[in-house]
Amino acid sequence: MIRVWRRVSAGVAVGVAAAVAFGSVVIDAPPAHADQVRDLEYWLNDYGFTSAWGTTRGAGVKVAVIDTGVDGSVADLAGAVVGGTDVSGIGSADGQTPVGGQTHGTLVGSLLAGRGTGPGNGLIGVAPEASLLSVSVAFGSNTGSLVSNDDQIASAVRWAVDNGARVINMSLTRNSLDWPQSWDDAFLYAFEHDVVVVAAAGNRGSGTSEVGAPATIPGVLTVGGVDRNKQASFNASSQGITISVAAPSEQLVGALPGGRYVQWDGTSAAAPIVSGLVALVRSAYPELNAAEVINRVVSTANPNGHKVPSPIYGNGLIDAAAAVTADVAAATSDPLTLLKDWIHLHRRADSAPGALPPSTQPPITPAPDPPADRKDTLASILPNSWTLTYVTIPLAVLVGFGSLVALLGIGATRHFRRVLRK
Repeated sequence: MIRVWRRVSAGVAVGVAAAVAFGSVVIDAPPAHADQVRDLEYWLNDYGFTSAWGTTRGAGVKVAVIDTGVDGSVADLAGAVVGGTDVSGIGSADGQTPVGGQTHGTLVGSLLAGRGTGPGNGLIGVAPEASLLSVSVAFGSNTGSLVSNDDQIASAVRWAVDNGARVINMSLTRNSLDWPQSWDDAFLYAFEHDVVVVAAAGNRGSGTSEVGAPATIPGVLTVGGVDRNKQASFNASSQGITISVAAPSEQLVGALPGGRYVQWDGTSAAAPIVSGLVALVRSAYPELNAAEVINRVVSTANPNGHKVPSPIYGNGLIDAAAAVTADVAAATSDPLTLLKDWIHLHRRADSAPGALPPSTQPPITPAPDPPADRKDTLASILPNSWTLTYVTIPLAVLVGFGSLVALLGIGATRHFRRVLRK
């Protein structure tokens, strides 16, 4: 769900009906005062970012945003975008013109490294002193690009590495568990150059029922989503065993061209929050390698009362303050080894005599925002994998056991009555 508004004068915000990609627009007129946008950024306090800023604000770290393009002319991003390119063939050379008019990349960039528009005003990102590289791609089919989605992503990753990215954010999904071999080489290249890759898990509410690539690639830091109450987000996150950590994915705010802001849901928004956290860790500990950086983010995650690791919360909810200050044990694995081992095991099987050819895969798309709350629709009460696992089957077992106890009780009662009558 996306709520859109624009600031028309100091301290005034009014709802506007505007078409925004990847979600349904809801006309809304929030209370008007100068710091409204900043006040909506609940995750800054709730997940320890304001405390972490006492240690670092991400200075000296470049984060590549592989998306539809980050518009660096947005007031909240002034000075944040320091370079970019287009790999689709239909965007601008600097990667800052939204491909196809899509604002998805700008939203992502603002959540990650927004500078605000003044003291206490505008949108501030979780790593407000990190720098952004904007790598624009054309998502989906019929975009007019002559470069395939898969080839665009492979080229984008390599360009980001060659141009100094220490972190790569990928708020996109292939909607399939597997990926092309060209991605093997590109992601190996990133891991060989000590780059941390962060990917969104996808959103069940928009049709991604399970985590898809690149979030399934070994070594990638995959982000699941939780709601405002830090509980699993049903619509605004997918689930899967590759989820590393969870971050807020509902009621998040992003900046748009023209001085507008949107409130949106989805792991597309959760991923840049984690990428920003990775930038904070890399800034605070420049001597750490990618494996050690990921280990800091994962090992300091808060289970929040849940059994972890799990396919819902990963290793827990991110804790920015702990990630930049806590003492942590040494990392026990590294992205490069994980991916090399996977390739050795699986690609060898794929190339074996008689192996089936790869199936045609769907185009890559942004991890789109889920639609508005569907609690009142028939679809929300139909059984699905989640309800079967956590509701229907346990309930059926409980009811069956209760019925068995009741039948035994009735039989015992009748038996004792017959005995007493004799």
